[in-house]
Amino acid sequence: MKPVNVAVVGLGFMGVTHIKAYRQIPGVRIVAICDAVRLPVDGDLSSIAGNLGGGDPLKLDMSQTKATKNLNDLLADPTIDLIDLCVPTTAHPKLAIAALKAGKHVICEKPLARTSALAREIVHAAGPAKGFFMPAMCIRFWPEYAWLKEAIAEGRYGAVLAARFRRVGEPPGWSKDFMDGAKSGGALLDLHIHDIDFIQHCFGRPRAVYATGFSRLSGAMDHVVAQYTVASGVCVSAEGGWAMTAGFGFNMEYTVQFENATADYSLVRSTDALRLFQKDQPSRTIKPPGGDGYLGELTYMVESIRTGRAPIIVTARDGLSAVEICEAEEQSIQTGQVVFL
Repeated sequence: MKPVNVAVVGLGFMGVTHIKAYRQIPGVRIVAICDAVRLPVDGDLSSIAGNLGGGDPLKLDMSQTKATKNLNDLLADPTIDLIDLCVPTTAHPKLAIAALKAGKHVICEKPLARTSALAREIVHAAGPAKGFFMPAMCIRFWPEYAWLKEAIAEGRYGAVLAARFRRVGEPPGWSKDFMDGAKSGGALLDLHIHDIDFIQHCFGRPRAVYATGFSRLSGAMDHVVAQYTVASGVCVSAEGGWAMTAGFGFNMEYTVQFENATADYSLVRSTDALRLFQKDQPSRTIKPPGGDGYLGELTYMVESIRTGRAPIIVTARDGLSAVEICEAEEQSIQTGQVVFL
């Protein structure tokens, strides 16, 4: 098995989450870490946490991992195959384009950029690039969501009649950047975008959207409820926000009504998270195989590099489209009108 050498750029919650996932993938080596502020010389990243996953200790062997505050050090290193960007959203375009121009493979955290215009610049750079580019839309790889996508595509329980998605939590206190909506885009672009992307994954890019929402914390949209018009006519809606009162925690969930079954998922139900209800049958718990979406997306990117086949489950254009839909929702909230895409 050909080893894949990875450099993780940005050592916040998501950077640490990615490092933990890479350590579960055979043949992957974390050969470098990069952060302009947080760069522990002892490799101890155990204190960094977020809204998902446990606080498992994480300490890198710095005799095997190079540490730098300068991305150019990584781009000039011919032994590095993959640049993993877990930096704040405003840094995505500059760093992603630089890495692509250097011939590196790149995976970039969502949202692809703060605006669709900036996201489009990344798409244009990715097209002719030698390396592969993939936005890290982890929900497409989350086992319970991947199960749903397959069930819809196969018509396993008949046609879908309605689908509702929800992703809500407390304000993300682990990083002050999130609470500056001008930089983060608020919950709309940081949190709700996951369900936007998964909706287009299952039902195609919406034809129109109508949304309501409010700004309370960040100066951008901190809570949004949206209804989508999709080609199949399915009734599709999504709610997302990070303005819940302290103590609420975080939850992601969906309810999908098929012709012959109802699938209901809620993260907080833990071992009973995904339940399936079918007529004349007892309800049952579905336990899809696999770890989580982070492990799934990074395993897929690594395999794409090993096989020389560009990623297709999610592409740069998908990442751009998700940002465009976010902007359409914001326009709808501001105008009170349906926005056509």
